[in-house]
Amino acid sequence: MGDEAPHPRRELPVVDRDGRSLAVLGATPHHPARPEAISIALGGGPIGILSGARPGRRHPDWIKARLPGGEGYHELKRLLRGLNLHTVCEEARCPNIGECWNDRTATVMILGDTCTRACGFCAVKTGRPTWFDPDEPRRVAEAIAYLGLDHVVVTSVARDDLPDGGASVFAETIRQLRSRCPGMGVEVLIPDFNGEEAPLRTVIEAGPDILNHNVETVRRLQRPVRKRARYERSLGVLERAKAFAGEYGHAVHTKSSIMVGLGETRTELSETFRDLRAVDCDILTIGQYLRPTERHLPVERYYHPEEFAELREEALALGFKHVESGPLVRSSYHARDQVPGAELRAARRRATLDAEGRVAPAAS
Repeated sequence: MGDEAPHPRRELPVVDRDGRSLAVLGATPHHPARPEAISIALGGGPIGILSGARPGRRHPDWIKARLPGGEGYHELKRLLRGLNLHTVCEEARCPNIGECWNDRTATVMILGDTCTRACGFCAVKTGRPTWFDPDEPRRVAEAIAYLGLDHVVVTSVARDDLPDGGASVFAETIRQLRSRCPGMGVEVLIPDFNGEEAPLRTVIEAGPDILNHNVETVRRLQRPVRKRARYERSLGVLERAKAFAGEYGHAVHTKSSIMVGLGETRTELSETFRDLRAVDCDILTIGQYLRPTERHLPVERYYHPEEFAELREEALALGFKHVESGPLVRSSYHARDQVPGAELRAARRRATLDAEGRVAPAAS
């Protein structure tokens, strides 16, 4: 891409923005999913069923997610409907909704479903919000306690119309969750609060396990992709979050996410990885950008799964504690496994009781 020196790696299938193969330059041919596997077509309008033989515009074979299903998924969906909770899993058309809900992990969206910003990649609706409920933190915590989740991610639309950007609602939600769901992992995915320190302090003081704020893309592409956000401002949010957590005596992990396929170069991605590590960001997620509708930014390139594996290794070598990298990875993917103490929690989930009522690890 561009005039940069080629990155040393295996040659891979090259596809255009419509998913058509342009050349195969020595890689092992990709084997498509079995015809009987039901998949979800992502991008280019509402999610719908796509058969492997459907003609016309399509994604590469590896951009496939199974139709959401399973006992855990259907139970959680039914409970969420009854509790009138918004989830970003649904609002943003996340391809991993079935897997995450089956794992008893969900991302709850507070502060309504209307965003004050119109980012070029995002499927959440935009406009002038009219909704605000000061009792929302209590209702959300009660609902989450009822659902019995192992890990919850709390996020929101951008609410630039509120004096503190919604920070006080984030903080009270964290406190309510701590009170009603002890032992559950609590992660917040926050907006930039226009770079103001006071709202960020409010959130950090409440003590989340993970503070997530996404840079989304490389420095050069910030303006067309993120509209009102700024690259340096986002790095500052992550850096100050760590500093404030130290002041309050909290051990918080910071996290960020990057989409690829918007026209960035490999060199720019490497620079972004280094910039995130320079502010001591602990966790990184990397996923393929998929166009939600024709009104959103186009996909410039599809990355092959092997490229995602290379990006993961590169990021881990820089010192990230945890990296998720793959075509369908989104910001909250496998979030339960990233929280401090996740391995211990996983062992407890797998544990069984012996004949005398003692905890015994499950057979591997």
